[in-house]
Amino acid sequence: MKNTNWKVPVIIAVGVVAIILLIIFGSQSFQNKAIALEEQVNTASSDIKVQEKRRVDLVYNLVDCVKEYDKYEANTLSEIVDKRASTGDIENVTTAITAVAESYPELKSNENYKTLMNELSMTENLIAEYRSNYNKQIKEYNRHVKKFPTRYFLNILGYEVQEYEYLDYHAPIDAPQNLFSED
Repeated sequence: MKNTNWKVPVIIAVGVVAIILLIIFGSQSFQNKAIALEEQVNTASSDIKVQEKRRVDLVYNLVDCVKEYDKYEANTLSEIVDKRASTGDIENVTTAITAVAESYPELKSNENYKTLMNELSMTENLIAEYRSNYNKQIKEYNRHVKKFPTRYFLNILGYEVQEYEYLDYHAPIDAPQNLFSED
């Protein structure tokens, strides 16, 4: 009988230590996942800001480019009209137009407008996609930190749960206008 008496306390002690270790590692696992999810939320937020900055840079640069090319094209066409008006000889006008066409084979401001609209469309689609991803990350984060028993372990460990809100998708009331007007 003496032989079995020491086994029971050892089994109980091992069981208690195992439970304590399970609680410690379990709570640390909850905290690590919360930290990883929080980083995903921050990354998603940063992705949105990068695309919004790209949009601002893109709009101003492309608008300036299109404006300058429009001026160039207007000057080129104006020269053609002036040549045409200054001479009554149709052959001279045809020669002038041919010379301009050979020197400047493609006048493409309409292509610049298409490029501008395509780039803006792609940027807006990326922003919408990143916003959707941000909201998805918020949902996953909130689901993790609010469920039982995670929230209790995080509170015990002193982890401060971050409050995040879903992004609003409402479009602005006043859309940008007069992008190509002279300042």
